[in-house]
Amino acid sequence: MAREELGLNPDELGSPWGAAASSFGAFAAGAMIPLLPYLFTSGNNALIACIGLTATALFAVGAALSLFTGRNAWLGALRMLAIGSAAGAGTFIIGKALGVTLG
Repeated sequence: MAREELGLNPDELGSPWGAAASSFGAFAAGAMIPLLPYLFTSGNNALIACIGLTATALFAVGAALSLFTGRNAWLGALRMLAIGSAAGAGTFIIGKALGVTLG
């Protein structure tokens, strides 16, 4: 089916374990970015640095994806930043609704 519909050779697809390990590594690296400031500082300084690093990383990933999609780098970067910001805002709102506090 992969050969007929997608034009792929199943023998050349690679290892599922390799794909799983790569996916784990990418997610772990991405998850470390917002946590890095908290390793060096705390409070509002860490929060501001966390927001800045995360926004920069989202912008850079969105721009880098444009190399693979052929789309405008600025639009891709802003799109990724908007999606990440919406996810962060949604998480904040849910936490606020559940009564979660920091500190």
